[in-house]
Amino acid sequence: MNTSQTPKHDAFVADRLTCIRGQRLVFTDLSFTIAPGCATVLRGPNGSGKSSLLRLVAGLLKPATGRMTWAGADVAADREFHRRQVRYVGHQDAVKPTLTVDENLRHWAAIYGESRPTKAAVRDALSTQDLTGLADLPARLLSAGQRRRLNLVRLVFSPGHLWLLDEPTVSLDAESVTRLETSLREHLDRKGSALIATHVGLTIGPHDTVELSPARQLDEYDA
Repeated sequence: MNTSQTPKHDAFVADRLTCIRGQRLVFTDLSFTIAPGCATVLRGPNGSGKSSLLRLVAGLLKPATGRMTWAGADVAADREFHRRQVRYVGHQDAVKPTLTVDENLRHWAAIYGESRPTKAAVRDALSTQDLTGLADLPARLLSAGQRRRLNLVRLVFSPGHLWLLDEPTVSLDAESVTRLETSLREHLDRKGSALIATHVGLTIGPHDTVELSPARQLDEYDA
C-alpha cells in the first residue's frame, strides 16, 4: 500500500443538504456526521438519491442548499483539500483499458499527487483483491468482476480518508466481497471513514444508517 501521504483524520459533516436534479427534489434538509473510524450506510429504494448523495459528497454535484465541512471548515473554501480526502468508486468503470493493471494503479497515484509507488507497493495492493498475477495484463482484457476489483484496489493503494462506495459488491463473487469487508474494517481501524450505498449487508462492524425517501416532482408551489 502507498502510505506516502497520511490522510487527515477529521469528522465530515453534512448540514441540511438539498439536492435537486432537473425537476426532481431528490432529498432536502439532510444532515449527518461521519466521524473518524466510522462508517455510514445509505438505505432507500431505487431513485431515492443514494448515488446523487455520494456524487454530491465527492464534489461532482453541488447542493442546492446546505453545506459540507471537515472539522468545521467549509468544503467549498478548499476543494483541493476535499479532493485529497475522498475516494469515490461509483457505477462507472474508472479503469483505463489501454493501460495495464499496474499502470492503472500508478495513474491513480499520480492523480492524487502521491510519490512514485514501488513494485512491492503495487503487488501488495493487488493482493488485497487477488489480482497480483494480472499486474502486466492490459485492462481491456479484464472481466467485469476483475475491473470492479481493480477499482476497489485503488482504495487500499491510495486510501485517502473518506471512502464513497456506490453498490461496491456489484459483479463481485463471495470471496471478493469478503476481501472488500476486510479492507473496509482495516480502513476504519486506521481511523478512516466510509459512506456506502448498498442493498446487501456488509460485515464491517457497528455503523450508522441514513434512510432516504423516494424523490418527488417539483411544482410551481415549491420554493
